[in-house]
Formats: sequence, structure tokens, C-alpha cells
Amino acid sequence: MGMNLRGRNFLKLLDFSSEEIRYLLDLSKQFKNLKKTGVPHAYLTGKNMVLLFEKTSTRTRCAFEVAGRDLGMGVTYLDPGSSQMGKKESIPDTARVLGRMFDGIEYRGFSQEIVQTLADYAGVPVWNGLTDQFHPTQMLADLLTMEEKFGNLKGLNFTYMGDARNNTGNSLMVACAKMGINFTACSPKELFPENNLVQIAREIAGKNNSVITLTENVEQGVRGADVVATDIWVSMGEPDQIWESRIRLLKPYQVNREVMSCAGEDALFMHCLPSFHDTNTVIGAEIGKKFGISEMEVTNEVFESRNSVVFDEAENRLHTIKAVIYATLC
Repeated sequence: MGMNLRGRNFLKLLDFSSEEIRYLLDLSKQFKNLKKTGVPHAYLTGKNMVLLFEKTSTRTRCAFEVAGRDLGMGVTYLDPGSSQMGKKESIPDTARVLGRMFDGIEYRGFSQEIVQTLADYAGVPVWNGLTDQFHPTQMLADLLTMEEKFGNLKGLNFTYMGDARNNTGNSLMVACAKMGINFTACSPKELFPENNLVQIAREIAGKNNSVITLTENVEQGVRGADVVATDIWVSMGEPDQIWESRIRLLKPYQVNREVMSCAGEDALFMHCLPSFHDTNTVIGAEIGKKFGISEMEVTNEVFESRNSVVFDEAENRLHTIKAVIYATLC
């Protein structure tokens, strides 16, 4: 395809051009077809990668592990208790050690500064599995899912409901700007994305003939949306004490039947997961009992509806992560 990303880090989509993102999406489609048709593709046999997890995960860990093994790689998983990173050993020292042993490093944790420091010192590609600021691998999966459903990306109308300044909100705004998708953040004003990132996204969107809109009005925010997305109201790492205020603040921005009806009968619902669409989890049950609610950011009716593509997104984490690993190591 004439695109060389060998040796590149994958820390945030701001670092990649629209054409490079397009290349990764097309490569993801190729890998998905190989997986679906049972064609072996162990193109990276003999290479090894390490997964550094300071935040637990289902989709990110499984996607990286399966992707690596499908590509023929050795995969080592280190949870917070399995290394001395940041405790007895500095981030730069950890990066230089791991870079001598592995061909690529994935990091999932808190600070964007940590994944950047790993990239600065490792000497091998570093991939961001999630930080408090950005979630780039999820964005590729979301873009791929939208393209599969609509046949194109440019000109679509995307509305994100809820905490628009978290890693998902930030990253979706950038991803949409890069690919010419009209992005609307629909949330309380105090949860709008940071102004400097909004300005950067608007400059990018302008070059791709799309717009970035911020609104507190739910009806205006979702009217005419092709996609309505949301995320959990309290992210990992945030204190439990904020649940009450966050629920009170975001309850009007719950994605429910009325919201989806305003968007249109064919609008898709997206969510990066996990989701509190019921109380069938330990935390969901605790929050439900404490605050008298059975659903949070999305109702179970919408989550389980024909409009919901949340499990398509989850599966596409595998194919898009595989593309990132391959493209940066080959």
C-alpha cells in the first residue's frame, strides 16, 4: 500500500495523518479477512512483545494477546505486581531494559506521560492500550465498525454523550476530525473537552471538511446523528466518592429510547465497554443499591437493541490492534 510505519510508536491519533489511519484501517480489514477465512498469518514469528498493565482489562489484554499469537509472536503479560516499574525502577530504566528484550511494548495505565516516556527510552515501538488522556486502539476499532456498517466514514454525524473530557471523549473527537466525521460532544459544560484539544481538533476537522460541536442540549446534540456513543460515568482511577455527583450530573445524558428516537431509527449505538446497562455486576449492583438506579449511561433496552454494535466494536479491537503491531514492526 506504499505506507511505511515501521518503528513508529502508537500513542495517540494526533501523531498520525488521515492517510496513515486509512492505511491501518485497510490493513485491519485484510487481517480480519484472514482470520475469518482461517488463513494462517504468523508473519512475525520470532518476535516478542510485552504487555504492561497498570489498569486491568478484558478487551485490550485479550486483543493484544490473540493478535500477537496469531502473528506468531511470543507474548509476556506483566500486571502491576509483576514488575518494579515506577517502584524500585524508574520508567526510563524499565523502558531501556524491556527494549533490549522485546520487539514491542504495550502500556495500559494512567498517565500519558508514562507511555510517552516509555516510547522515548525503549528504542522499540510502544503502543498505548489506554491512558487517562487517550485510547487510540479503541478508536481504530470504532472507525472500522462504522465503516463496515455505513460503507464510508467521511460526512457521518457522530454524537458522544456523557463525560466528553475523558480518554474516550478526547480520542473520539480527534478520530472523527482526522477522518472527516462531524463530531458533537453532548455533555454538561463542565465536562466538555479541554479547550486546547478542541481547537486542535477543529483545525484538523476543517482540513477534512467536518465540524466539531459542543452542546449541553441533548435534543440538539443527537438530532440527525448516524452514531450515538457513550462511556461509563466514572472511569478507573477516579475516586468512588464522585459517583453520586457524577450520576446527578450525567443522568440527563443517559442514552435511552428517547435519545435514539431523536437521532433516527437507523442510528447506531456504540460503547467501548464495559457498560453499566444493568446491575448484573458487583459494582453495578453496589451502585444500584446505593443510589436506587438499575441503569446508568445507557439503558438495557438500547444496549440490547438492533442498533447496538458494541460487540462488533469489541471484536474489531483484535483486528485493528493486529494491524498496528504488524505495521510498526514490519
